This record gives sequence, structure tokens and C-alpha cells, in this order.
Amino acid sequence: MASTLLHRWPSLLGVGCAVLVLATGAQRAVLAIVLGVAAFCYLTAAATGRRWMAWVGVGVGSLVVAASEVAGLPWWAGLGVVAVALVAAGLLAGVPRVPLTAQTLALLGYGGLAVAAVLVAPAAGMVLAGLALAGHGIWDVVHYRRDRVVPRSLAEFCVMLDVPLGLGFLLLAAVSG
Repeated sequence: MASTLLHRWPSLLGVGCAVLVLATGAQRAVLAIVLGVAAFCYLTAAATGRRWMAWVGVGVGSLVVAASEVAGLPWWAGLGVVAVALVAAGLLAGVPRVPLTAQTLALLGYGGLAVAAVLVAPAAGMVLAGLALAGHGIWDVVHYRRDRVVPRSLAEFCVMLDVPLGLGFLLLAAVSG
């Protein structure tokens, strides 16, 4: 039993983080940030050509969000600037173009939905962010199954964070709406 739980540490961590976010006062801005950082960490791995860098991308993305807020900038602006730098660095380093392009497009798509979620009416933003984050869970499953770009542990963690958190926000939106 203990070895099974240790083997599933990414799932436990993901669910634990989702529960923590929901239990501490779910806000659409938090959900949008989770979505933005999720897409950012995938881009980090693709831009560096190193799968393990996705885990580093979670930390760096979180620090960029915090630094942006301290500097008086929107969190998404900071992530966007660093993402552009990552893409440029990846192009200069000659990393494989297909994963870099796919992750750049994913960041633009999911990041755009995250930004839209904080700019629209609160109830609509909560639904949009919840749907987008739960939808990102599909992206995570694809990467888990293919076992490329990011480590399976990160994709597993993200599935177990994104889907429960996204669905939790949809439930909260339905109850409060």
C-alpha cells in the first residue's frame, strides 16, 4: 500500500493542491494563474529540450507571477514576456520545432483563455476558467500517454490538479450562480 502511494506521488500532490486551492477561497484569478503556469511549464520543457525542465517551469512560472504582481504588472504580462524569451532561446538553441510550436500555440490558447477569464464578468470568468483548466487535463492526458515533451510525473500531477480544480470551479459557479 505504501509503495503504491509513493509511486502515485504526482497524483496525490495534484489532488492535494486542487483541494487546497478550493478550500482556501476559490477565486477565478487563482484558477487563471494555475492555467497560465500549467501551459508555461510545458513551454519551458519544449523550449529547453529537456523534459525535467517542466518541473522547473512550475516554480519559475510561479515566481514570475509573483514578481509581476509586486512590480505592479498583470501576472499574465510577466509570463508572456518570459514565454517570448523562452521561445526565442529555444529557436536559437535549435530545439525540435514541432514540440516548441505546439507548446507555444498551447500557451497562446490556454493563456488567452486564462486572461479572458479575469477580464469578463466574474461568473462567466469562473465558468471559462473552469472549462479551460478541465480541458487542459485532456492536454495532460495526451502528454502522459505519449510520454514526450514533459515527464510523465508532471503530466500526471497536472491531470490530477487541472481536472478536479476545473470541475470544482464549475460546481462553485453553478452553486453561486
